[in-house]
Amino acid sequence: MPEGITPENLMNNIMDTFSDKIHKQNSGSFSVEEKSVGAQFNKLFGRQKPIHNILGGGKSADVLLWRNKKISASVLGAATAVWVLFEWLDYNFLPLVCFGLTICIIGQFIWAHLLGGSPPRLVLSDELLERIATTVGGEVNRALGFLQSVGSRGDIKQLAIVCGSLITAAIIGTWCNFWTVIYIGFVAAHILPVVYEKYDDQIDNAVYNVLGKLQNNYSKLDASVLSRIPKATGKKYA
Repeated sequence: MPEGITPENLMNNIMDTFSDKIHKQNSGSFSVEEKSVGAQFNKLFGRQKPIHNILGGGKSADVLLWRNKKISASVLGAATAVWVLFEWLDYNFLPLVCFGLTICIIGQFIWAHLLGGSPPRLVLSDELLERIATTVGGEVNRALGFLQSVGSRGDIKQLAIVCGSLITAAIIGTWCNFWTVIYIGFVAAHILPVVYEKYDDQIDNAVYNVLGKLQNNYSKLDASVLSRIPKATGKKYA
């Protein structure tokens, strides 16, 4: 053992080094936990589940998130073909359906009588129809309930956001027809989720920055204008 170093000093140096390592590991774990908690709170709209689960999971979410690129591309291509037929080629919905049914009937006749085969029959099950009706009816009732709650709750901020969104949708509707609006929404449903899944952190930060600026502007507007508007006192007259 070198001179000037006693067994006590050696043990103290070893213990100090060991305690420093433990302190660094603990501080590192705390920083990782803080980052994970901060990332959880910074998710858009308080999102805690993956975007695949938010979209309902299953095959529909797989199509929207391009899990199978061939199926997603086929669905988007079919929607594009329908939009081109109605928008660019000026087809109307009723004549197109009638022509399609005519072709199907003629094909069934040729298959059954000229080719001597048994043509397939397309039958929609009652369970499928009931499920579609239940899903559509539930979404319509949810939308109606939300609009009624916005109108009766008395929250001016939420009322302004909803009315502004509806007016924006109405303005967009004046620029293009119904089929174009549906097609834009369909394309957005196939592009925005996959982009958000890939760049969710950057999008969350940008959205929260914009929301923070809007909240500051709303606070200034509330302090200067909205707070001066007299509120109803609720007096009852005989």
